[in-house]
This record gives sequence, C-alpha cells and structure tokens, in this order.
Amino acid sequence: MKAILIPVKRFCESKKRLAPHFCQSDRASLAEAMLLDFFQVVANVKEVSRVFVVSSERIALEKARSMGWTTLVETEQTSESASVDAASCYCASHGVKSLLRLPIDIPLAQAQDIDAIIGHIGPAPCAVLVPSRDGTGTNALLRQPPTIFPSRFGPDSFEKHLAEARQRSVNVHVVRNERVELDVDEIEDFMKLRGKLPPRAETNRWMSAHLP
Repeated sequence: MKAILIPVKRFCESKKRLAPHFCQSDRASLAEAMLLDFFQVVANVKEVSRVFVVSSERIALEKARSMGWTTLVETEQTSESASVDAASCYCASHGVKSLLRLPIDIPLAQAQDIDAIIGHIGPAPCAVLVPSRDGTGTNALLRQPPTIFPSRFGPDSFEKHLAEARQRSVNVHVVRNERVELDVDEIEDFMKLRGKLPPRAETNRWMSAHLP
C-alpha cells in the first residue's frame, strides 16, 4: 500500500521565521490557508491508497477527518522528526509499504507533481527525496519501507537524509521539482509566489490581505 503522511504543526507555532514581519495570529492564519490549499491538492493525488495526518492542531485534524483521511492525534509535538517517525511506525504496522511525507507549506505543488514523485519508487529498500530550492532542506521524503531510516528534519536535512540512506544501502532517487521545492519560510518567498497561485487559493487571498 502506498500512502501520504502530512505532519502539521500547531498553527500558533508555525512560521516563526516570519515573526519579524507578521504577528502570531497572522502567521497562524497563513498556516491554515496553506493547509486548506494543500489538502485539496492531496485529495486529487491518484497514486496512493490512504492519507495520514499527524497533528495536535484541531482545525487540521477536523479537516482531515472530513476528507476521510486517517488522523494521528498528538498530545505534544517535540519535533517534526519525532512526529514523522512515530507516525511512520504506525503506518507500517497498518500495511503501508511506501510512505511519502509532505509538508503543507509548498503552495505551488500540484497533484501531478506528487504522483510523479511516487512514480520514482523502485524495489525496496528505496527512498525518493525532493530537496528544497536551496538544496539544504527536504521538501518531500518517500521511504519504502516507511521506517527504513530515521528522519532528520531541520537544518541541512537533505544531506542528513542522504547519509542515513547510504549507511543502510538504500537505493536513493533525488528528484528536482521547482514547484515542490518552493516552500514558504522567508518574506522573500512570497515574491516567488506572486501571480502563480490560483486567484481563489486561500494562500493567494492571505497574500492579498497581508502583503503590500
């Protein structure tokens, strides 16, 4: 079984690198807007059987349930890696053979981009990685099986994930995709989104309301 795993940080704790520019409530509403847009994208992915959302954020959990997805409710969030690895163990124990972790803050990603990433799966053990635009982060991580190596999200996660995979002789495919590679962490990232989002996208509406 192929599945997608989406970890969602509590909205009030999201996008702290944007704190010099936006207050907490504005950053929380940005996280919610990106989640609503991204969930709609994932709903149109064809190559997976299930979607899992791991979070303690009420809005994210309620939205996931309304879409028929499986929710993994956290009582605390210590790190993204811890959340993803605990959820990956759960997924593996429930029949998932290939698990693709995706973040919500890649607003240009389309369903066909996600299907294409899944299409790079090879014989197990294998992994497919999509780096961030600057090449240091990991914007998509597919593992087959889901627990083949631990998560290392954070600074320089791309090289850390490659190292973990190589230590275990995992066959790695690095995929470049400019839409998946663009995440929103810095104020400059919004400039790269202008004119590229659908007019009715929640993230586009947020940008119209909060950016000059």
